[in-house]
Amino acid sequence: MGVKKKKEMQVTALTICHQDLETLRFLADVEGKNLASLLLYCVQLTDGVSQIHYVKQIVPLLEKADKNGACDPIIRSCLDILAGIYLSLSVKNPLKKVLASSLNGLPEFFLTEAIQSFTSRLQEELNTTDLYSYRKVIDNISSCMENFDLGRAGVNNLLKNVLHFLQKSLIEISEENRKFAGNRIVQTQLMNDLLVGTRVSVMLVQKIQDIQRIHLKTSSSPTWQSMCGLLSIFTKFLSDDDLLQTIQSTSGLAVILFIKAMFHPPEKIPDLISSLLLRSVDCTSIPDWFLNCCRSLCCTDVSQSTLLFLCQGTLTMLDWQNGSMDLSGEALLLNIVHILFTLSSQIKESTLELFLSRILASWTNSAIHVLKSSSPSLKNSLNGKSSVVGRLLEYVYTHWEHPLDALRHQTKIIFRNILQMHQLTKEKSNSEVSGLAADHFICDLTEGLLRLEWHVKGKYTCLGCLVDYIGIGHILALAKTIPSQILEVMGDQSLVPYASDLLETMFRSHKNHLKSQALDSTWIDEWHETWVSPLLFILCEGNLDQKSYVIDYYLPKLLNCSPESLSYMVKILQTSADAKTGSYNSRGALGALMACLRTARAHGHLQSATDTWRNLVSSARIKQGLIHQHCQVRIDTLGLLCESNRSTEIVSTEEMQWIQFFITYNLNSQSPGVRQQICSLLKKLFCRIQESSQVLYKQEQSRSKHEPENELTKQHPSVSLQQYKNFMSSICSHLFEALFPGSSYPTRFSALTILGSIAEVFPVTEGQVQAVYQLSHDIDVGRFQTLMECFTSTFEEVKILAFDLLMKLPKTVVQFQDSEKLQGLFQAALELSSSTKPYDCVTASYLLNFLIWQDVLPSSLFDSLKTQQTACEDGDKSAIVVERNTLMVIKCLLENLEEEVSQAENSLLQAAASFPLYGRVHCVTGALQRLSLNNLQLVSEWRPVIEKLLLMSYRLSAVVSPVIQSSSPEGLIPMDTDSESASRLQTILNEIQPRDTNDYFTQAKILKEHDSFDLEDLNVSVQNIGASAEVKGKERKTCDVTAQMVLVCCWRSMKEVALLLGTLCQLLPMQSVPESSNGLLTEEQVKEIGDYFKQHLLQSRHRGAFELAYTGFVKLTEILNRCPNVSLQKLPEQWLWNVLEEIKCSDPSSKLCATRRSAGIPFYIQALLASEPKKGKMDLLKITMKELISLAGPTDDSQSTVPQVHALNILRALFRDTRLGENIIPYVADGAKAAILGFTSPVWAVRNSSTLLFSTLITRIFGVKRGKDELSKKNSDTGELNRHPSMFLLLLVLGRLYPSPMDGTYSALSMAPFIPFIMSGIFCSDSQRVALKCSLTRSSIRCGRSPDYRSREMAARALVPFVMVDEIPTTIRTLLAKLPNCTDQRFRQNHIHGTLLQVFHLLQAFTDSKYRLNTYFQQELADVAVCTRAKLWLAERQNPCLVTRAVYIDILFLLTRCLDKPTKGNQPAVECLGFWEDVRRIISGSELITGFTYTFTVPGLPQYLQSLTKLAITTAAVAAQAGEQAGNIPISFSQLLESSFPEVRLLTLEALLERFSTAALGLGEKGLPPLQRNMGETFLMLAVKENHPECFCKILKILHCMDPSEWLSHMQRCIHLTPKEFLIWTMDIASNERSEVQSVALRLASRVIAHHLQMCEETRDSVAPTLKQWVQLVVSSCGEHLPTESRLAAAEALTSTTPFLLTSPHPVLGLQDTLALWRCVLTLLQSEEQAVRDAATGTVVTAMSQENTCRSTEFAFCQVDASIALTLALAVLCDLLQQWDQLALGLPVLLGWLLGEDDDFVVHLENTHQVEDYLFEKAEINFWAETLIFVKYLHEHLLRLLSTSSRRPLSPESLRHLRRTASEQGHLLSQLFRELPPAAEFLKTVEFTRLRIQEERTLACLQLLAFLEGKEREDTPVLRASDSPAEANQFTLAKTETAH
Repeated sequence: MGVKKKKEMQVTALTICHQDLETLRFLADVEGKNLASLLLYCVQLTDGVSQIHYVKQIVPLLEKADKNGACDPIIRSCLDILAGIYLSLSVKNPLKKVLASSLNGLPEFFLTEAIQSFTSRLQEELNTTDLYSYRKVIDNISSCMENFDLGRAGVNNLLKNVLHFLQKSLIEISEENRKFAGNRIVQTQLMNDLLVGTRVSVMLVQKIQDIQRIHLKTSSSPTWQSMCGLLSIFTKFLSDDDLLQTIQSTSGLAVILFIKAMFHPPEKIPDLISSLLLRSVDCTSIPDWFLNCCRSLCCTDVSQSTLLFLCQGTLTMLDWQNGSMDLSGEALLLNIVHILFTLSSQIKESTLELFLSRILASWTNSAIHVLKSSSPSLKNSLNGKSSVVGRLLEYVYTHWEHPLDALRHQTKIIFRNILQMHQLTKEKSNSEVSGLAADHFICDLTEGLLRLEWHVKGKYTCLGCLVDYIGIGHILALAKTIPSQILEVMGDQSLVPYASDLLETMFRSHKNHLKSQALDSTWIDEWHETWVSPLLFILCEGNLDQKSYVIDYYLPKLLNCSPESLSYMVKILQTSADAKTGSYNSRGALGALMACLRTARAHGHLQSATDTWRNLVSSARIKQGLIHQHCQVRIDTLGLLCESNRSTEIVSTEEMQWIQFFITYNLNSQSPGVRQQICSLLKKLFCRIQESSQVLYKQEQSRSKHEPENELTKQHPSVSLQQYKNFMSSICSHLFEALFPGSSYPTRFSALTILGSIAEVFPVTEGQVQAVYQLSHDIDVGRFQTLMECFTSTFEEVKILAFDLLMKLPKTVVQFQDSEKLQGLFQAALELSSSTKPYDCVTASYLLNFLIWQDVLPSSLFDSLKTQQTACEDGDKSAIVVERNTLMVIKCLLENLEEEVSQAENSLLQAAASFPLYGRVHCVTGALQRLSLNNLQLVSEWRPVIEKLLLMSYRLSAVVSPVIQSSSPEGLIPMDTDSESASRLQTILNEIQPRDTNDYFTQAKILKEHDSFDLEDLNVSVQNIGASAEVKGKERKTCDVTAQMVLVCCWRSMKEVALLLGTLCQLLPMQSVPESSNGLLTEEQVKEIGDYFKQHLLQSRHRGAFELAYTGFVKLTEILNRCPNVSLQKLPEQWLWNVLEEIKCSDPSSKLCATRRSAGIPFYIQALLASEPKKGKMDLLKITMKELISLAGPTDDSQSTVPQVHALNILRALFRDTRLGENIIPYVADGAKAAILGFTSPVWAVRNSSTLLFSTLITRIFGVKRGKDELSKKNSDTGELNRHPSMFLLLLVLGRLYPSPMDGTYSALSMAPFIPFIMSGIFCSDSQRVALKCSLTRSSIRCGRSPDYRSREMAARALVPFVMVDEIPTTIRTLLAKLPNCTDQRFRQNHIHGTLLQVFHLLQAFTDSKYRLNTYFQQELADVAVCTRAKLWLAERQNPCLVTRAVYIDILFLLTRCLDKPTKGNQPAVECLGFWEDVRRIISGSELITGFTYTFTVPGLPQYLQSLTKLAITTAAVAAQAGEQAGNIPISFSQLLESSFPEVRLLTLEALLERFSTAALGLGEKGLPPLQRNMGETFLMLAVKENHPECFCKILKILHCMDPSEWLSHMQRCIHLTPKEFLIWTMDIASNERSEVQSVALRLASRVIAHHLQMCEETRDSVAPTLKQWVQLVVSSCGEHLPTESRLAAAEALTSTTPFLLTSPHPVLGLQDTLALWRCVLTLLQSEEQAVRDAATGTVVTAMSQENTCRSTEFAFCQVDASIALTLALAVLCDLLQQWDQLALGLPVLLGWLLGEDDDFVVHLENTHQVEDYLFEKAEINFWAETLIFVKYLHEHLLRLLSTSSRRPLSPESLRHLRRTASEQGHLLSQLFRELPPAAEFLKTVEFTRLRIQEERTLACLQLLAFLEGKEREDTPVLRASDSPAEANQFTLAKTETAH
């Protein structure tokens, strides 16, 4: 939002040689007015920008000179010096261009002298012999040719020399490049020089006209010889695959250009190039010079890349425009495209694919130029129906979803050019007379594209091109609902950019079309109906992602196109905002309104905030949006306030008030995304305040008393500035208050992030800049202490934010005056750095860094370093102070670490229990990371420290590595703490050396006799064991050692050492030579670090250890690859070859880990390959992949499976590594083959690794697994088939079976890879592939006859991808025809079952297809239904097999579901076909009617029951909906519910529950049919007798959904229970049953109670006695430890009874019970579960929307968030206490809540003293509930309530009791505070926080009690975030004594 500062231009000053300088001094005149004086003054300046000013004065000075001045020796000398200056400047120096531009205006009479000077100086440059100076000369030649007349003339004069120099330089640079093979840094520079040299040669030939006539010269001329030499060089470059492809590409351009310039006659050039490209050169008919120069192109096979770049050169360098090409040129054009098509099927390398796509696009451009004046034959060859255009379209379809963006863009260009080509090939008469309908190519293309599914990204691009070509009218005629269809898919992020671009193209085209045809403004209504109405529907009704993407992508484009549509949108949304208020999962109309307004304001469609609030939306709506239950509504409303297209727009008072209101309730957002958006939007607001304040300051300074007031604010600028200051100060106060003890992580994160933004936006000002606000002015000691306490958070993000904020504050704010406290902080940091809790060392690191950077380390640390301090006085004081402090802290940590490592070498157990070593290393790494190690000044002191640090790291690693490298690092130490187990610990530690090698693959491990333990022997040897499970640490505290403690100590130590070494490599400067004074790491040390990582990665077994070692190793390899030291640069390559050799040799004694997925070996190789420069050839990757794929293949030697396992595991890691990008793609097919072949291995390890590799490859090819419910999504590229042709069959099958073969027939992959064949009809032309596909189809059908059930199922699913969607109906009919008739004597049920499964899965796939037009779809299904009816006997009793009957009934069910939809003007196809009669006959004759004679031992009975029941339910539902009589229905719901089979009852109940739930929510179209509405008695009877748990639960749910009035009246007659008895029965179930039934029963009981309470008084009295039990039940269901479902049920119970029990003007319950229910509401509002809070918020919304409570708050009937619902609930409760006149009885209860009497504080305190340290125990992490927020709200509302109360509500006795309780608690707190150690907030964080929270509760209670006694203490704060712990202790003591 802020204005970006303009970057200052950096210009290197020009200089001249000493001789030229002396010349200028000699020639300069005394007055300093001649050219020499000007140049002399210019070159003496050191600022390049100033020199530019003087360079521009050169030509004006010469223009004043006389024409005779051309003979002036001074001017001649100056021109010569200018030429030298020009050639000495680097090509990127702006001075060079300025000088050239100035000299272009040189007076004509000076040109000759100037040209001579430039020619002379350029000749000197060309004579250079230093190879590394060639690049500068080449750059100068290039500069001379670019818009510099003098330079071009000089080059023209020296053309022979220039060509010779270019030839010489390219040869020598090429040879030098070969010499330095392997040195990437040098080779990169040399190849870049070759590329520039080649480009300059091309530019030279293009721009120097004389070269066009050199064919007239003799072949012996030097120019001709140089041209031939250059052509030979470029031919070699073109064929040299070791060079960069950009060099080869440019060489291709050069070869064709030189041929064009040199070959004669030019008419034969197309034929010559055609013969070159087609490999048909006649060597006898071409000139000798051509054969000598291009022999490799004429006489040998050329590579694909060479052919490709020749095509590129031909298209680029030949003139295709203005009809210059004859028939031979047209033939060449066609030859090129056929060559490109051939190369397209052969090239798989991604970079060459990209080149090819660009060249193909270039070909289409050339074709368009040629077609404008071409022969009829070419037009025939390139019209829409031609094979060339077909192949082009095929290329577009196969590449329009390629992973490379650039390649996808080329397909768009190609498609657009195809349309232009088609236009040019059409006859003019046809195009003029006929309309679009006659253009069959365009019509077929449009319909084909529209038929594709919307998940195909290329569809959008091509449709956009078509809209530009034919307009939108034709497309809207074919698909009127296309706007809605496209908006529907905008829930998929990957499709959103494509969809929004297409929509924009369409609605702009439509608007232009309507405007051009309309006579008035009524056209806008049609446009709104087409484009805006679908948008508003999505905004109100769409899913979350869909709305978000539509708002972000579509809405801005729509408003930019039609800003006037905003008022139309706002008008509609305002109308429906009250009705559609939204909820926690729906934005409603209010959310849509805020989104529209926010987008409009951000894009400048709202002129000012005033217009927004006054004219479009009310203030009440804004406040509702700011606390709406849906988070995005809150964000959009905040965005509306914060965002503006003008960064200096004044923030109004109203806006500031709303922002304060928002911050109060939204800091505790649980969503990270929402928090980030809040912080980002507020930062934009702060930027607006900062920038608008600068405008206000200027206005204030320049304003006179008579000037008009500010138009927006209508007030003096100083008033606005003061409002800004007050606003910012208020915001900061609230943010610091939010850091109170016990505040949640989201609150702290939000508050600290916003504070950090404030510190960043309002920095400490320097100089003249006026600041409206500075955060440092609002920081006092208390707030500083609050920020320091944030270091104790268990979340590192909070520590980082607090540290960064403290660093942004000026050092004057951060003051430590207490040296004792300073020493305590430092000691606390040291103690935390050796804590056994891993997160403590992170706190220590931040504390130490803070002390370092603030220069507040204790003086005792420097006592031994006085000499160093005196040496530090020079240089940058602040930098050297930080460096000195860091050095001292690291030395201190190292001393402690050295001592602890020594102890750990004696006893690792003691180290793990008392001082785990990793904390110290972590602190060292943290200190180093914040220091700029490249600019150290104390280098001599750092060297020994670094050396000692490395040695200590190796020692530490040696101590812990035995555990990490053991076979089973996770379970080395027994978990038992008894003495017998403990005494074995040291023995085990002695036995864990990594003795396991690869020989366990070939022979069993046999334990030695002494390895087995005997109890008697153990008792004897106990005395000799130097370790115990109970180890005494430094403080002589006894600690139990567990396996986890040892393991955590070891792997974290290894992790920290790895990160430290990686950091040292990354940050420390290396010594280029041993004597170097600036480097800190020597070459030997780097090699040692590399060897360490190698050993660690190749031998570690613990994943946590080697994963983090990998992170450190990557840092090392990245540095080595960029290192200028050749020996270091080649280290990664050497390491790679060594490890590959070790893998290949399969030595049984090798220590490489062959288990655990090869442990760290894949990480090691991954690091070596991933750090290889991506711009190079990636040779290491290529060689490694070939080796690994070779090793991964099956071998004959069964003894050598270890290399195969390693290779498979490494390949898996490499294919998963995204950094390798497209470079890994060419190996996917080979990797898949190796994985599949590995499945056949007899060795389990090989099969396992193959499976893992295969899974990775599937993810690599198709993407991550997607849900099937997402709309036609696709996981892969449509081009995968084209990219991996050898995997054709595999991809074909996987396209349907991935991600799981049993997930169902539908796969999001659909037939995407085969779209080109669908579109172009080319599929059948490849006879081999089609035959193979047909063969596979027949094989799948044959597999369907397998005797194995699973095989038949798999075969049916596998058949689906082989059948095109259009062919499915025909295939189904063919399969059905093969089924036997009922008259057939012999048939196999296996065959029938397999065929029916295939029919079912094909039919399911067909019905799932989304793009089918409804008419065709229904007709084809009707044809299938006719064939199905012919085999109806298979569903009847004539078929004895229940399995096949079940599948056939499933097919019938699928058909009835799809056919039961009427087509236009017709009744449903089911009725037309008489299908229902057949279905009813089947059901009537089934066992559901006649009864079952089977038992469950009959095969297929459960499946048959379920299939038959689903069909019966559909029949009964359709009949009931149609209102048919019960006698006409074969079986009713009641009959199904009486079945003895629970499967039947359960399916029926599920279907009924769905219908009743829909009716209860009002979502059904017609409500429930009469037959279903009168089933209350049936359900009551079922509820009493049902024994099946799931069925019983469903019955209770149905009763809950039904209106109680429909079934309560029948209760006594049906089940002989009174309402009271039924209620007790229900509550007993809720008390005793399992959680799901319990929750449903509680909901049902609550609904029954609500029903009774709203009925007559007699009914209400009958249930009143049972309410006590219900209250207890609700209270017991609200515990945080209970399942979420129980608490949701309690919340729903409270919501349903709120009007009768919680807010009734005349309470039914007693006050204690009523308050207990309110306490439940408050408890649920503070739940950690979002769903529970949302449900409880519904209770509050209901409570404050009653007639007697709607005036308690301003948000009645609004959907609010849980954060504000808490305070609203308390407001309503306090209001109700007054209404009920129960303040005297209710106040003690509420004060008890305030004091926390129900939280058992005393128990907490006792536990605080008895708590034991556990390894993974953290502080009480709260993500939502904040005790002190509840205390704050309750305190505020009680204070307001007491202030407005007219009399004292409490008696003196009650007051005395409460005061005594609070005072006693205050004394206890004071005592406990005194017992805490110094720096307790860091060392005893949990206990300290608990005491602080209870302190605040006690103070709040004491204040209210004092107020009640008339002793008002309004100065006592409730949330004192600014108080330090010491002040808190004193304050507590003082207040407690006073109160007492």
